[in-house]
Amino acid sequence: MKPEEIIQKIEKELYSAQLKPELVNFGVVESVGDEIVKASGLSDAGYYEAIEFDDGSIGFVLNIDEDYISIVLLKNSGHIVRGMKVKSTGKVLSVAVSNKLIGRVINTLGQSIDGSKLKHSNPVYYPIEKTAPGIIQRSSVDRPLKTGIKAIDAMTPVGRGQRELIIGDRGTGKTAIAVDAIINQKKPDMGLKRVLCIYCSIGQKKSNLASITTKLKEEGAMSYTIIVAATASDPASMQYIAPLTACAIGEYFMDKGEDVLIVYDDLTKHAWAYRQISLLIKRPAGREAYPGDIFYLHSRLLERAARMSDEKGGGTLTALPIVETQGNDLSAYIPTNVVSITDGQIYLEADLFNSGIRPAINVGLSVSRVGGAAQTKSMKQLAGPLRLELSQFRELQAFTQFGSDLDEDTLKRLERGRRITEILKQAQYKPYDELSEILSIFAVTSGLLDNIDIDKVAVVEQQIIEYVKRTYPETVKKLSTGAKIDNALKAELEKELKEFKKINNYGTEPTTA
Repeated sequence: MKPEEIIQKIEKELYSAQLKPELVNFGVVESVGDEIVKASGLSDAGYYEAIEFDDGSIGFVLNIDEDYISIVLLKNSGHIVRGMKVKSTGKVLSVAVSNKLIGRVINTLGQSIDGSKLKHSNPVYYPIEKTAPGIIQRSSVDRPLKTGIKAIDAMTPVGRGQRELIIGDRGTGKTAIAVDAIINQKKPDMGLKRVLCIYCSIGQKKSNLASITTKLKEEGAMSYTIIVAATASDPASMQYIAPLTACAIGEYFMDKGEDVLIVYDDLTKHAWAYRQISLLIKRPAGREAYPGDIFYLHSRLLERAARMSDEKGGGTLTALPIVETQGNDLSAYIPTNVVSITDGQIYLEADLFNSGIRPAINVGLSVSRVGGAAQTKSMKQLAGPLRLELSQFRELQAFTQFGSDLDEDTLKRLERGRRITEILKQAQYKPYDELSEILSIFAVTSGLLDNIDIDKVAVVEQQIIEYVKRTYPETVKKLSTGAKIDNALKAELEKELKEFKKINNYGTEPTTA
């Protein structure tokens, strides 16, 4: 047969067999160690592309050099050796998402770690790395996300779609605030729809994760919560991927038009994990031994929090990143990075915590750049005088601590400030609804608690809330709309609170120390 005839015959047989040739990008392992594999070949591989090994191990590309690429292992069989074949998948590392994730505890690969199997009916795969929505796709943040903590909802409010940093030393109650915010989403307030919560644990001890999971179950919060966990015993690669996985899951629900809250606990340990991986792949170290792109890493993650426009479904993704400081040092590298990325911070101070003021929020250093836009009109109206009186009290307290001869006006301001401080104290796992917050703040800023002894303020506060809710349903109905408190309603409230004091024999004259 002639060569042309042979070629035609082979082509005819190939077409008849209906073979579909597949182009696969292969490479070879050159070295392996410390969860990092260097492989040659793989000429078409890209950043964050999922890579498969012949033994079933899974990794992703994190560095591309001239002669080889660095692959970070996520699922390691322990049998990877030099010379083994590796194959690129052509896809960015992704996680399977569906409604089946709600109420589950999963690892960074989307696999359940809560003791029961996870079966998706029709999963969608969302990439862990994704470009944040552009400005045209977003809407301004103007709906509140209630944490149930008076000091936050009044003075540093969080809006749906905002990024609010929780920062402070170890053991100052950062996680407690985040968990309270999740528990508070059990009953939507002021006519707002429910918020789906995702708690992302990065580098925490297993015992801490177990206690948080147990508490959320006890409070009935797991029915709308997903926990994504990479514990301290997991490799650095899993800790690095954890917040990216949590964000991808959040984006799935946001794209469906839902409101989502993600807690990243905490980004300090996330930065440690990334630093470890970066040093292993021999990236040059910069300030505090972190790689130069650590800022870009966190900004990419947090920029994905957004409130989408109505054309894009109107969903929101709210981020509460947590960062740990050492010795109240806000000027360290990671704290300054995340402060500059987020829309405000809630700063918890160790001295306040140790003095019994809990949550230990430093009002002077805490700020929300969304501010009153994320508050109801009634809360915004009450928050102004509260912040002003509290800041005046802190200033007077520092100024008068060495003086004893004080005029009457100064004494009144100090007594009012002490009662405001007492009102803002709040027990853990006891979030307030907005109506209770309004009644509490109104009572203290209007001077109706000025004659109550300091040690009785907390008890009287609870009694006031219960009394108004039980006795005056019309007032409750008016306050529940979130509308501005007009003069008539204000007079009505004052009358009701004075009536309460009279019934309970709390007197009317203010006391001074």
